[in-house]
Amino acid sequence: MIQYEKNHKGCDMIHELTIKITGEAGQGIQTIGSALCKIFKDAGYYLFANQDYMSRIRGGNNIFQLRIADKPVYVPRKFSDIIIALDRFSVECHKDTVSPDGVILLDKKRFKIAEEHSRFVHIPMFDMARETGGDEQFVNSLACGILTGMIGIEDHFVVKVVKDTFSQKTDDILQRNLKVAKAGYDFSKNHLPQNRFSIQSGNFTESLLMNGNEAIALGAIAAGCKFYSAYPMTPSTSIMNVMAHYAKDFHIVVEQAEDEIAAINMIIGASFAGVRSMTGTSGGGFALMAEGLSLAGMTETPIVVVDAQRPAPATGFPTRTEQGDLEFLLHAGHGEFARAVFSPGTIEEAFFGTIRAFDLAEKYQIPVLIMTDQHLADSYMNIDMFDLERIKIQRHIISKEDSGLVKDYKRYQFTESGISPRAIPSWINGVIYADSDEHTEEGHITESATLRNLMMEKRFYKKMEGLSKETEKLRVYDVQGADCVLIGFGSTYGVLKEVSECFHQKKIGHIHIPQVWPFPLAEITALLNDAKKIIVVENNAGAQLARLLRRETGIKADKSLLKYDGRPFDLDYLLEQVEKD
Repeated sequence: MIQYEKNHKGCDMIHELTIKITGEAGQGIQTIGSALCKIFKDAGYYLFANQDYMSRIRGGNNIFQLRIADKPVYVPRKFSDIIIALDRFSVECHKDTVSPDGVILLDKKRFKIAEEHSRFVHIPMFDMARETGGDEQFVNSLACGILTGMIGIEDHFVVKVVKDTFSQKTDDILQRNLKVAKAGYDFSKNHLPQNRFSIQSGNFTESLLMNGNEAIALGAIAAGCKFYSAYPMTPSTSIMNVMAHYAKDFHIVVEQAEDEIAAINMIIGASFAGVRSMTGTSGGGFALMAEGLSLAGMTETPIVVVDAQRPAPATGFPTRTEQGDLEFLLHAGHGEFARAVFSPGTIEEAFFGTIRAFDLAEKYQIPVLIMTDQHLADSYMNIDMFDLERIKIQRHIISKEDSGLVKDYKRYQFTESGISPRAIPSWINGVIYADSDEHTEEGHITESATLRNLMMEKRFYKKMEGLSKETEKLRVYDVQGADCVLIGFGSTYGVLKEVSECFHQKKIGHIHIPQVWPFPLAEITALLNDAKKIIVVENNAGAQLARLLRRETGIKADKSLLKYDGRPFDLDYLLEQVEKD
């Protein structure tokens, strides 16, 4: 059994394994990875799985990495215990990323590799797939069988997942996949060292397996979203796919727009008509939405927009991760208007944060932005079942029954809170006026300086004052008396949490910010007033969160740990960086 009881960093580690499947695009890397996630989930293990893939349909080098353990894990590791390479190039790419006791499973004959290496384990995978299944393409199922056999997973878990995976295929395809998976499992049991990679039995069986984008989509559905419009853009596209999958069941209209400009204007129109609406994109698409965002601000129309970040500028690394849009989202759109920006760091936060985004958008009649990234969007975890009792949906509109009683309706009526009564066209007697120009309480265009001041105070100052009292609570760990406090937002939550838990020679606390705007000024100031050392951790080059912290609180971080190579922080990298300080 590979056990990381205490590594050379002095970090107590759980019983765990890291597995990497790597090969060309088109070899079914994601199919293998997804199947293994389901197998390990069913077997009761905690898991974290992330993907690293190139922007191409064929060729290149893609990775699906799983970390399985007997207690929750949130972040990838630098080294893998088992690597299964499906092409020659993958061997060269990843042979230096094997853990000290790990192995690379490869087909030396197929790859024409004569090199002897202590960690190379030759398996005639392609010959076995062809002989057992009739075609080399079945190497996916063979790999599943081999890996589960090595780790000591009972074969009935493999059979169940293979059946589920290929249930929509013909019976012939299903039976051949089962036969090949069984052959891989038996080969592993008969020819590979046993117990070397066995892991403590799992006991986490009642769980959900999903990634960040799935959680956002399900959160939108739970919040009552009935219209979703978007133009496909990695890594946001799977949100639209999930919404479309459930559209019929939940009476949702999903529209693939011709571009991002059309998408945001469509959801503004749908929301104006009374429907909870959302769109999703990445930074480049969000740039096109900026004018529409201002339109929502001026017309006080509630919308929810997801920005699934990737490295930029321009096309950048379209399939990689980054947190470079923070300042962009805070200031996107011309002019000044109230907004909220969520930055979920976990699957649960993505789900419940999306529900909260819809509620705030409708209550304050503003655009609310959800800032995620490729790492959270595409990474899988198994989690506890969502507590659906927490969901309390309240529609902040004049009901259909009450609409008939309203007289002299003013869409932009001045109120103490800055929030005007919102009626739905056709429900109310009379005309509802809306315009992108500055307007009166009734919605008519105006050039009055006095009304302009009053409207700005209503749309901006009063709404932001209310929003500032409703920010999501910070997630805080061991900050009091800490030798060092790590601060992050979004998908860095997992690595901050695990690093904080690993250190014993000094106390490391961390603060995760699940909502970056309005900035939690009072709460974070109180936590950091006596901090000995502050390190801000973020996936960008400009230290954007550190700058925001200083701008809003006057607190300057002692150091920023930045990563902007398109890859997320792994546990080992951040441990090394924090230990240096």
